[in-house]
Amino acid sequence: MINYIWFILIFLGILVAIFTGNGAEISTTIVESADSTVKFIIGLVGIMCFWCGVMKIAEKSGLTQKLARLMKPLLKFLFKDAGKDEKALGAIVMNLTANMMGLSNAATPFGIKAMEEMDRLNPNKGRASNDMALFLVMNAACIQLVPSTIISIRAAAGSSNPGAIILPAILSTASAAIVGVICCKILQRYF
Repeated sequence: MINYIWFILIFLGILVAIFTGNGAEISTTIVESADSTVKFIIGLVGIMCFWCGVMKIAEKSGLTQKLARLMKPLLKFLFKDAGKDEKALGAIVMNLTANMMGLSNAATPFGIKAMEEMDRLNPNKGRASNDMALFLVMNAACIQLVPSTIISIRAAAGSSNPGAIILPAILSTASAAIVGVICCKILQRYF
């Protein structure tokens, strides 16, 4: 559906440009924006490679494992069924820890594994359990200790202090995660 919307917008823009006599300006703008986009992406790729390397060092040094150990007691309390199953809880912990450290590529397989393990525990197959819904909310609103993607985008865009986003990101993602968990726990009582 979104492809149709974009096509209509572009098509109408071209028609308006032709009928108003601004076709040359539109062509120039398209070429200039393509050029600036390529430069931005090249800068972003370099910075993203750096942050992926830093995150891999954190993973290999055991920092993510230590963070996972700290999170385990809290997650056992939050997840009613999955908290009792070591396989499910292990996948949940590793997914959330990887997301917190900005390792989204590493987090995805753990997220899939966590959902599979919680589905194994789910008595109503084909319907999300309360633990599955809570995990989805926590995964979507995960606390970001190192928001490497945003830091990279800010650096590629020429920010004088790309790391200034760290504290606001921690506060905003923490508040989103807390509100999400509270809403899930309240709604679990009624649905």
